[in-house]
Amino acid sequence: MEKYFDAKYIWESFPLLIPYIKVTFLVAGLSVLFGTLLGFILAAMKLGNSKIAQKIANGYTTALRCTPSIVLLFLVYYGIPKIAENFGLNFSDVDKIVFIVITFSLQFAAAMSEVIRSAYQSIDRGQFEAAVSVGLSNTQAYRRIIFPQAFVVALPNFGNSLLELIKEGSLAYTIGLIDVMGKASLIIDGRFNAHAFESYLALSIIYWVISIAIEQFFLKLEKGFSKGKQVIKPT
Repeated sequence: MEKYFDAKYIWESFPLLIPYIKVTFLVAGLSVLFGTLLGFILAAMKLGNSKIAQKIANGYTTALRCTPSIVLLFLVYYGIPKIAENFGLNFSDVDKIVFIVITFSLQFAAAMSEVIRSAYQSIDRGQFEAAVSVGLSNTQAYRRIIFPQAFVVALPNFGNSLLELIKEGSLAYTIGLIDVMGKASLIIDGRFNAHAFESYLALSIIYWVISIAIEQFFLKLEKGFSKGKQVIKPT
């Protein structure tokens, strides 16, 4: 009689899953890049003087935060091609990873806009005034005083957002992308759903290792930048 649990299937799953981690990292890396750029724009809109821009940016953040990741993924995957058809464009041959990156870039941007806004506002305005009073230009004051401190403040939340992105990225397999999660599903199907627990346990261990490594990296990064942080107090 076949055993319900057999640890050998865990070890057999690792060499099959690990090569597909690069796909997971590719999706996360591109989403972080584009999401951070859009997040900066949204944060600038929130911090600006235009009431209309503030309402648009805040409305965007609220809408994206209230939309489940899988719903947003389906809206992008099925919605963009439908909209493109109205302009005579055919997106049927576009790689699935494009829609996935768009989805998680939009979602990551909403999170990053708040991270950047709160980090910037956490820095005492008096430090900027003190920097200017000692002869620094506005650009120098931001570059040498404000931004380095805001960067340190933003690091923990940035790291948390990155971890959430990597975990949410596992939903990409629902539209057919074969990343580490998608490969796990294929392995289970290949075993006719036998020993699914062992396969998912191997997948969980991979996610645990990645998450712990990222968490420790950001902790060390935060400590390293905090050591060199200088604060100019207004006189």
